[in-house]
Amino acid sequence: MNPRLDRLQPYPFERLRQLTVGIVPNDALSPIALSVGEPRHATPAFIRDTLSAHLDGLSRYPATQGGLALREAQAAWLTTRFGLHDVNPATQVLPTLGSREALFSLTQVLMDPGHADTMAVCPNPFYQIYEGAVLLAGGQPWFVNADPAREFLVDYGSVPDTVWQRTALVFTCSPGNPTGHVMTLNEWQTLFELSDKHGFTIVSDECYTDIYPDDKNPPLGGLQAAQFLGRHDFPRLVALFSLSKRSNVPGMRSAFAAGDARIIERFLLYRTYHGSAMNPAVQQASAVAWRDEGHVRLNRQLYQTKMDTFHRMVHPHLPLERPEAGFYYWARTPLPDTTFTLGLLSQMNVSLLPGSLLARSAHGMNPGENRVRIALVGSLEETIEAAHRIVTYVNTL
Repeated sequence: MNPRLDRLQPYPFERLRQLTVGIVPNDALSPIALSVGEPRHATPAFIRDTLSAHLDGLSRYPATQGGLALREAQAAWLTTRFGLHDVNPATQVLPTLGSREALFSLTQVLMDPGHADTMAVCPNPFYQIYEGAVLLAGGQPWFVNADPAREFLVDYGSVPDTVWQRTALVFTCSPGNPTGHVMTLNEWQTLFELSDKHGFTIVSDECYTDIYPDDKNPPLGGLQAAQFLGRHDFPRLVALFSLSKRSNVPGMRSAFAAGDARIIERFLLYRTYHGSAMNPAVQQASAVAWRDEGHVRLNRQLYQTKMDTFHRMVHPHLPLERPEAGFYYWARTPLPDTTFTLGLLSQMNVSLLPGSLLARSAHGMNPGENRVRIALVGSLEETIEAAHRIVTYVNTL
């Protein structure tokens, strides 16, 4: 048995389940789950229709690299969304089975399991797969706190040189989960300069990049920042994009990696043995989803209506900071985050995710303490009802 499995911590939702053992929610109210960031908007009909129309592809083994039509659609989306020039779908794009699978397997490619002191720098709070992938690759995570006093900037300048010298990769998440922070060009430039100096690879998790409030001001992406700074071949940079949030198809498990052709080539080799080839019908549905922006604009509008409505109702009672992008509120609580969460569940049958479960204690603090992640993934009607209940609960404290 792989002894590294013993180093894994329970997923935040398992820890939340353990915390709620013995809690009896108010059964006079229907349950509302704002704890899981799973999109629950309707999947667009044209994606479902394309998926069902290509089921004959199930009779063939798919290629690990995916079909050229899919990779061309993904490269075209990069051009449209970020203004990238000359992205080569043959060498710089690789379909993956969701971004979580890609984050895990790419980590195995980039880390040398023969060196136990190899490190990966992670934002804190963070998406749990970063830590798990590093531990199972035989490395060690180093957490850099996203400081709310600095608008949730990740302070890479605080990382000692002794850590950078051992670092194989850096995870970034922009727009951030759960903070909603979008990395600036200056932040990217700092990270690129550190990568040039120390030789680590940047793995940029951008699955929320199409959920933002202003159609005229989309979030900056890592590949886009690289191009602005003259790094046209994206050295030591791989970005990951997903259809789950953009197109409301989390069950399709459809994403892709793009960036440094040398790393993509090695990633493809790994995946050939890993057995990660995308279902042909899913490839067809994914290609049409990446090529259509109309459904994404409607999706974005629905999220922003909910974000605006929730803020208007809750902010006078529970202070909320408007995120730059994404569909989470990362709210400060008047009680310890777990106490607040359990009380809300018990009294109002609304579940949130305690912030401390999304972070680790590092450098004298847990940056998730006294915060909760509120995922506005349901309907507008559910969002309004949840806001009413949260306000009622807060006013009893």
